[in-house]
Amino acid sequence: MENSLLQTLTAAGVFPAVCGVIGLLVGSFLNVVIHRLPRMMEREWQCQCAELRGEEAPRGETVSLVKPRSRCPACGHAISALENIPLVSWLFLRGKCSACQAPISIRYPLVEALTALLSAFAAAHFGFGWGAFGAILLIWSLIALSFIDFDTTYLPDAITLPLLWCGLLFNLGGAYTDISSAVIGAMAGYLSLWLVYWGFKWLTGKEGMGYGDFKLLAALGAWLGWQILPLIVLLSSVIGAIVGVALIALVKRGRNIPIPFGPYLAFACLLALFWGQEITQSYLRFIS
Repeated sequence: MENSLLQTLTAAGVFPAVCGVIGLLVGSFLNVVIHRLPRMMEREWQCQCAELRGEEAPRGETVSLVKPRSRCPACGHAISALENIPLVSWLFLRGKCSACQAPISIRYPLVEALTALLSAFAAAHFGFGWGAFGAILLIWSLIALSFIDFDTTYLPDAITLPLLWCGLLFNLGGAYTDISSAVIGAMAGYLSLWLVYWGFKWLTGKEGMGYGDFKLLAALGAWLGWQILPLIVLLSSVIGAIVGVALIALVKRGRNIPIPFGPYLAFACLLALFWGQEITQSYLRFIS
């Protein structure tokens, strides 16, 4: 009876709608994480360097994910609660600060909308249960990592490492794969890119990617198992190559400017999460 009720709620759109609303609220918080976490990391590095040199920690405002309150970067106007309603406030303010009329980046509502839509889709795809809850948590983490990597080329350990352990935890009960495949996936994910990194460095003398990419792929292997890793690597490489060529050709981006790989891994992971089996089976039918 209980399972039937939950299936009915999912089919009627109640569960996806609730997850979408929660995703909208979480998306607003993810904007804070995307903006502040790299600043917090850089501040910590500066303090560590000062300590090693025997100097005082650099002065400046201490920033965390909860303090200080959000404010306009142009004029310092503190954002009130009514000005911080996801999507609605940006539309009501017409994308401008209420105090100085400075433009507010469209990225903020886009992150909120993306988080809401993907959360609702995951709820509808998996139905009420651990599969949906885990997928939503994975989605939130990948959104934060993708935008941070795009802005700074950082993939913070504060997100990638807990994400790896969460993948193993969810797969203790076989949410996405068996625990053996998850453990092997974590090891294979890290070692595969580690080998590519050192092979590329040995051949060219340059670093082709960062250690954060190793940890992210290890986390994805822990979530989805080693069997899906070739698909993730293939899809991310193809997408990255297409985007990279487009940036060089259309935007005149320099060839020596590094292109973050994290967003492509994240996008490939989402494709594999929702349609991995279908894509693999279609490919096998095609080559046979």
